Amino acid sequence: MKLLEQFESKELSLKNRVVMAPMTRCRADNEGNVATDLIAQYYAQRASGGLLITEGTFINQMAPGYINVPCIYTKAQVEGWKKVTAAVHKEGGKIFAQLWHVGRLSHPDLLNGKLPFGPSAINGKFTCYTKDGFKETITPQAMTLADIKETISDFQQAAVNAIEAGFDGVEIHGANGYLFHQFFAKCANVRTDSYGGSIENRLRFLFEVLDAVSSKIGDAKIALRIAPSFDQTFGIVLDDEAEALYDILVSRLNNYKLAYLHISGYTQASVEDPMQIVLETAKHFRSIYKGTLMVNKGFDANTADQVIEEGIADLVSFGEVYIGNPDLVERFAINAPLNRNDRTTYYSGGAEGFTDYSFL
Repeated sequence: MKLLEQFESKELSLKNRVVMAPMTRCRADNEGNVATDLIAQYYAQRASGGLLITEGTFINQMAPGYINVPCIYTKAQVEGWKKVTAAVHKEGGKIFAQLWHVGRLSHPDLLNGKLPFGPSAINGKFTCYTKDGFKETITPQAMTLADIKETISDFQQAAVNAIEAGFDGVEIHGANGYLFHQFFAKCANVRTDSYGGSIENRLRFLFEVLDAVSSKIGDAKIALRIAPSFDQTFGIVLDDEAEALYDILVSRLNNYKLAYLHISGYTQASVEDPMQIVLETAKHFRSIYKGTLMVNKGFDANTADQVIEEGIADLVSFGEVYIGNPDLVERFAINAPLNRNDRTTYYSGGAEGFTDYSFL
């Protein structure tokens, strides 16, 4: 299988093309939201993948949209992640930290009573995960220019922290309706300053973060995740300029030498053939982007192998199937049956449904 062959680029060297997608698991249930030995065990179990991308890790105190997520802005949090990277590297794996800010998809219960940040004061009308379970989001506060500048600095520092913690690189989360995605979308961004209005202005925040992070850790240790086809979900509604915005965004990424571009797949259950949208989106951006392309959403071993064989993508990331199958690569290699996931334990805390899935 091409999927199981080594991948080499100027920026990235992987033992296979199977990638573990970032998935929130809510196991840092301690006062400082520090990654634990249990979290280290979870990632180390899955280190046979070519690359592991961590669950999103919050870059500052205004970033959270879920409880019990391991963060990356304090010294203690950096020390916690060192356990994770050491465990993965000991097993011969590579691991990137996904840097995350949810923006308006949050709640004061997660922010010490403060209103969430957004590009504009528009409620995303979605949910976030609090100590009392899922709650409806509220209207955020529009970020000031000072807020934006501080957030750029916090992304930069989070990337520096990640490298200090031993990560092989970072993935900036620009997808799934979170803060960067909100700046892109007209349904969330009605600013009249240099961060709103034109496509160039709505992309400004992302590229200022990319430049800030690159100045500290270099392009080759940076990746970006985007979701160009998301519609009617995570508070995002596709608008009349979305297609042009993403074409410009991806074209401009050719000026960088990123580790990879990660295309997040469509999530609306009402779509008759979501995989067709995933493939059409991947093909479209393959024609624009000159670097390493990773695709995500709904793939199995055969469909993933096919998109690599056909040159549609270089790498494929797998989400839920990796939760229940720590030895996913080994199962793909011999076409072994897969474990069934227990969805009730996705965010429940503890080892159950986290590190106790069986190996072959």
